[in-house]
Amino acid sequence: MITIKLGYNTDPVRAMQKLKNKHIQESLMEELKKPRYYTKPSLRKRLKREEAARQRVKDFRKAVKQAQRED
Repeated sequence: MITIKLGYNTDPVRAMQKLKNKHIQESLMEELKKPRYYTKPSLRKRLKREEAARQRVKDFRKAVKQAQRED
């Protein structure tokens, strides 16, 4: 179950945004939407490869940024 901690006098709009971000981080909505349609195994493989490529680019950029901060 996803929970968020709210402090006293917390803005409800901000709390909803935090909850939404938690859902996105945990890929909850993607998991719920996944069984709606049949995807061919070849398409699943291709999407998995593309996602891995995007993740590699993100990780590379993050590493470059981290290296720049250390300098």
